[in-house]
Amino acid sequence: MINPIHPTPYPDVNAVLRELLVGVQAVLGQHMVGMYLEGSLVNGDFDESSDIDFVVAADIYLGAESAKDFFAALYDLHVQIAAGASPWVIQLEGSYLSQHALRRYDPAEALHPNLERGVGERLKLVKHGEWWVTHRSILRERGITLVGPAPQTLMDPVTPDDLRRGMAVVLQEWAMPFLANPAPLESPGYQSYIVLSLCRILYTLRYGTVVSKRVAAQWAIKTLGEPWIALIEQAWETRQSGEWAGQVDMRQKTLAFIRYVLEQNQSFRFPFDNGSNGGDNQSDLGR
Repeated sequence: MINPIHPTPYPDVNAVLRELLVGVQAVLGQHMVGMYLEGSLVNGDFDESSDIDFVVAADIYLGAESAKDFFAALYDLHVQIAAGASPWVIQLEGSYLSQHALRRYDPAEALHPNLERGVGERLKLVKHGEWWVTHRSILRERGITLVGPAPQTLMDPVTPDDLRRGMAVVLQEWAMPFLANPAPLESPGYQSYIVLSLCRILYTLRYGTVVSKRVAAQWAIKTLGEPWIALIEQAWETRQSGEWAGQVDMRQKTLAFIRYVLEQNQSFRFPFDNGSNGGDNQSDLGR
C-alpha cells in the first residue's frame, strides 16, 4: 500500500494515486516491481495546471504480445479510474516499463503501455525512444517511491551528454514536424506546451540537466531576450488560463521559435557548460 506518509501534499491527488496503485497491484500481482512519481510533482512546480506523472516498473515486458491480457486489464483499470468524480482522474499521465527497459534504453523493448492526460484518453502502446532519457533522469534523481525499491537501484546513471542526445532526438522527431504541419498550434494550450518545452530543451542542451517549465521559462526570458520574451511570457500565462493570453496571435512567432531552437541545436551556439547553471535555479528544484 501507499506509504502512510502521504506521497504528495495534495489529498485529492493522493486519493487518485491510491486507487491507481491498488488497481495496478491487483492487475500485475507478483510481476509488479514498483510505482513511482516524476514530473512536476517531484520538480517542485506542481499546480492546478499540472498532470500527475507516474511510472510503473514490472518484471515482464508489457509491450509483448504475450502480455496482451495484462494490457487489456490495465486499459480497463484506467477507463474505470477516468470515470471517477475527482478532476484529477483525467490528469494521470504515465508509462509501464519492464525492469530491463527502465534500466537503460533498449530498442528491442521500446513499446510500452502509456497514458496521456485529458478527457477521453486511453491506455495505448507507445514507442519510448532515446528521448525518454529525460524521464529516466528525473525519476532516478528525484522520483517519489509509492512502492518498491529506490529508483536509483533500477536505473543506470544518466550523463549530461545522454540528455543532450535525447533532446536532439526530440527536436528531430517532435519539434521539426510542426514546421510542415502547424495545425496543433491552433490549440492555445498546446502552443503554450510547445514553447515552454522548447525552453526546457534549450536549457538541457546548455547545461546537461533537466529543470521544470517554470525554471526553464524564467531562464530563457533572462538569457534569450528579444525577440522571444513576449512569446515565452504569453506561453506561461496561457498555461495557467488555457486561453490565449494577450491580444496577439503568437502562432507564427512560435514557428519562428521552433526554427531558432533547431538552429541552436545544429550550431551549438550555447556551449556545453559543466560549471554553474545558475545556483538559484538549482535551489528551486531541491537539487
